Amino acid sequence: MKIIVIKFGGTSVGNLNRIKKVANIIISYIKRKYKVIVISSAMSGVTNELLLKIEKIAKEFPDAEKDVILSTGEQVASALIAGKLNELGYISRSWLSWQIPILTEGKYNSSRITNIYKNKILSYLKKGGTPIIAGFQGVNSDNRLTTLERGGSDASAIMCAKFFKAKECIIYTDVEGVFTTDPRLIKSAKKIKKISYEEMLEMASLGSKVMQPASIQDARLNRIDVKVKSSFKKKSGTLITKKKKIFNNNVIRGISFTKNDAKFTLVGIKDRPGVAAAIFKPLYENSVNVDMVVQNISGIGRETDLTFTIKIDDLYKTEKLVKKNKSIKFKKLIIDKNVSKVSIIGVGMITTPGVTYKMFQALAQKKINIEVISTSEIKISVLVNKKNLKKSVETLHKEFKLDSL
Repeated sequence: MKIIVIKFGGTSVGNLNRIKKVANIIISYIKRKYKVIVISSAMSGVTNELLLKIEKIAKEFPDAEKDVILSTGEQVASALIAGKLNELGYISRSWLSWQIPILTEGKYNSSRITNIYKNKILSYLKKGGTPIIAGFQGVNSDNRLTTLERGGSDASAIMCAKFFKAKECIIYTDVEGVFTTDPRLIKSAKKIKKISYEEMLEMASLGSKVMQPASIQDARLNRIDVKVKSSFKKKSGTLITKKKKIFNNNVIRGISFTKNDAKFTLVGIKDRPGVAAAIFKPLYENSVNVDMVVQNISGIGRETDLTFTIKIDDLYKTEKLVKKNKSIKFKKLIIDKNVSKVSIIGVGMITTPGVTYKMFQALAQKKINIEVISTSEIKISVLVNKKNLKKSVETLHKEFKLDSL
């Protein structure tokens, strides 16, 4: 069988008219003799509405019950797509994770798919049916529904492509593909035809919202090529694939940014072994994700200042945890909410000297102050004042010639 996996994001199924268009896209693949497995997200906004209901009913809502509620959005969308296909004369039905089943492990709200039982879906495909699988959900060893983090329908699609050995995995969304940066901020942003798993993973982790980071990691580990296309325009998208398949002279391939960061600085910490672990242990235990970390040791070596960033949603929780942490002593806590992270990404920087200098020099010429720096082999991130976000992205986009791709 020539199997293809197609996933539709929340905006693609955002209303009934869009669901009708989605049905026509699915039919176009069926007419080309593909056996189509469809993964659907919830209709845009539905998951947020469900979260609001949860917050209003109880302050401490059980995670297992939260997953039961959050998984319903995808169920509704899947049934609507299947219903429309049936009306148009095609055999189709919705499938929930427990009916297949799709097995997961890990915490509620952030599980990972470990196995997908194929027999029922394969049998259905052989009979000419088109299965519409509710994304974002699975079932654990306790036979409870689980969810895969926000954006987890991407992971559902990629893991289905893996287990069903699909010829293609296509992610339909509201954009034409992956761009050099957000085209809503920088009008000169260009669509990237091919991008490596590593570059896409960094871009997604650093603020690009085209795909969920965990799903890209799944694609990379399982060497599954992924196409990102628009469900609204008939244009070629972006292929996410191996580095070896990409021939491009640009050292930097994209620029990502975030708007929801907060910076914490602990001034005058007693410098001793284990102090950093003591600071970050309660944050880890309370699921606070720490991003950039910088430590400055005084000249006499007795005290240190430590700076780190977190998502602004965790600001008050982090402040409370730091202040009541009896394992550490510091002179002052400084919190800054007016910061943004800007990152340049490209596998080419591994073998190209001078990228760091060019980045810092370009920002300096525009009088943009860098507050924190973080690097890896294929990315450099800087923290800047939020008011300088657009200017920073615009400057770096021009510096690395991404306007002329």
